[in-house]
Amino acid sequence: MGKSGYFETEFGIHEKLCRKLLETALSKGGNFADLYFEHTISGVLVLEDGKVNQSYGNINLGVGIRTVKDDQVGYGFTQVLTEESMLSAARTAASLVNASAVPPEDQFITPEIGDYYPVSTYFNEFPVSSKLPIMQDINEKCFALSELVRKVTVVFQDEMKRIMVVTSDGVKAEDLIPGNFCYTSVIAEKEGKMESGGWEFGGHRDFSWYDPDLVEKLSHESVQRTLIKFDAIQPPAGEMPVVLGSGITGVLLHEAIGHGMEADFNRKNISVYSTMIGKKVAEPFVTIIDDGTIPNLSGSINVDDEGTPGKKTILVEDGILTGYLHDKISARYYNVEPTGNGRRQSYEYMPFPRMRNTFMMPGEATPDDVIKQVKNGIYVQDVSNGEVFIGQGDFSFYVSQGYRIENGKFTAPIKDINIMGNGPKMLENITMAANDLSMYQGGAGFCGKENQGVKVSFGLPTCLVKSMTVGGTGQKGGVS
Repeated sequence: MGKSGYFETEFGIHEKLCRKLLETALSKGGNFADLYFEHTISGVLVLEDGKVNQSYGNINLGVGIRTVKDDQVGYGFTQVLTEESMLSAARTAASLVNASAVPPEDQFITPEIGDYYPVSTYFNEFPVSSKLPIMQDINEKCFALSELVRKVTVVFQDEMKRIMVVTSDGVKAEDLIPGNFCYTSVIAEKEGKMESGGWEFGGHRDFSWYDPDLVEKLSHESVQRTLIKFDAIQPPAGEMPVVLGSGITGVLLHEAIGHGMEADFNRKNISVYSTMIGKKVAEPFVTIIDDGTIPNLSGSINVDDEGTPGKKTILVEDGILTGYLHDKISARYYNVEPTGNGRRQSYEYMPFPRMRNTFMMPGEATPDDVIKQVKNGIYVQDVSNGEVFIGQGDFSFYVSQGYRIENGKFTAPIKDINIMGNGPKMLENITMAANDLSMYQGGAGFCGKENQGVKVSFGLPTCLVKSMTVGGTGQKGGVS
């Protein structure tokens, strides 16, 4: 069955019942109310050294009901889709409001939405036996690539998520969201010394994506990212130029800058960008976009979790902050249209403004041009274990892969360092951007906020930050 009509056919959730639930949610007043139905089927398969270590599945089914009155939000949810249980959740949502009843719209209209993750066959339609050969192939290729490899773990996770959003302002939207990722972890040993590394691919994709070329790339990247650490050095610490490589380093943009552009943080005056609309925040060549419409990426959405269609939102244009990321509550406060960023982990959680696929547009230089500008600094290829203080944008990230730059050239791989700084200041200090924008293609990109996680992606062209703090680590992820 496609996107439309699933919850009515499978669970008897018809429009008359939805209207009754909304009437109950608004029985004590409110600006609006909404229903969020979810049915998610997921599976995890873990292969260690060619043998199945874990195999399990999960089903998440329920509805979340929200009532909003200005800054007051009531929320109730239930795993049981009976009328009695859902009405109880609606009464819970209504309990925080004390005013006159407000009726919902008489008719529901389905908005026109895109199809940003078309698939021919969903993962849950494939048995475990069809996934194992791919994982075993990755395992065998990793061991074959180097005699130093001692252990290989391959994790394959997939899900099929169905949602239906029904709102008191007359919107009814349904979506079917496929998701998957394959992660490979490698441990190698050389002269008694152990190193580990790995790589992943994923997104809103179908089974055919895992072709021989992707298997080869995943195996090769996982092994090479492990072996290179045997030759890595710890560079000198201090303030220095930092080149951020294309792709996954966009997580710095996401964490240290993007969160500060989510409207709820600005509405509450938590973000440093609260009074910066229309002001310069970066050099004129910098444009930052959050886009929910890029096909197959983890952060892409046909419709958000409030029923707003996915769209592209420009946050910074030619160095000027032009707007924030909005859900319905913040859009009402700022008197603007929602941007399609109302997102939640599941029916058990309320939506908040959340990023989707956040990236900086490419420049005109080549990556080599950017690297040649650095006399003494580092090149960051991959980061992990980040810590960010959203209010001021201060951050620290562990550099899991990178190189030392001397006189415009790579001289040695690096390890055991952190980069530290301030997000808004880093944005101001980007002095050069290359023409090689790429997006993070991993399916395990989860963003945490308000104790819930949603899938995202991010991207960056190769960029030169004129000054950042580079520090050593006593252990992975720790600043010394």
